[in-house]
Amino acid sequence: FSYYHFPREHWTRIKTNNMLERVMREIRRRTRVVGNFPDGNSALMLTAARLRHVASTKWGTRKYMDMDRLKEAKLAVYG
Repeated sequence: FSYYHFPREHWTRIKTNNMLERVMREIRRRTRVVGNFPDGNSALMLTAARLRHVASTKWGTRKYMDMDRLKEAKLAVYG
């Protein structure tokens, strides 16, 4: 319940990790298609490729929270 110390607009985004869950679900979906990997390195390469794709697309650069609101709250508390 420590998220109550943050601005109200951020509560739902702080108490959930939907973006991380979405990435993990996408990786799980991709690895299930392959089934069995010949070795751990090939599974790691597939996962890294998917993470690179997410990081390079607009989906990976989308703004999740407005950090300016947190900076304002910090200035109000600490001056």
